[in-house]
Amino acid sequence: MVKILIIDDEPNIRDLLVALLSRKGYQVVLSENGAEGLNRFLRERPDVVVLDLTMPEIDGLTVLREIRSLHPNQPVLILTGTGTPYDEQQVRALGVTEYVDKECSLEVFDDALERLLKGRS
Repeated sequence: MVKILIIDDEPNIRDLLVALLSRKGYQVVLSENGAEGLNRFLRERPDVVVLDLTMPEIDGLTVLREIRSLHPNQPVLILTGTGTPYDEQQVRALGVTEYVDKECSLEVFDDALERLLKGRS
């Protein structure tokens, strides 16, 4: 079973993604901030990480850098509501191929996730 770690400080986004991903048969692990997310990443070894950029304490870019230092090829999907073109440039430089705005349709998110899962096979 594919395991997906969601690191996002917004409860509504976490709830929506759990409902969507669980229905598709994925195992979902949740974290509400960057520090907890890094700990869960190390413990759970997810197949994919869905990461918000704007979070209190440890932001998503810092989390991404840490994930990259530990596992350079870890599939990460950035899901953000406040990202800028500069943010996107930074995460792409760190090897992120999927960058999705929270205002997108669920179909856009689902397509991006499927591309990541196919790429890790």
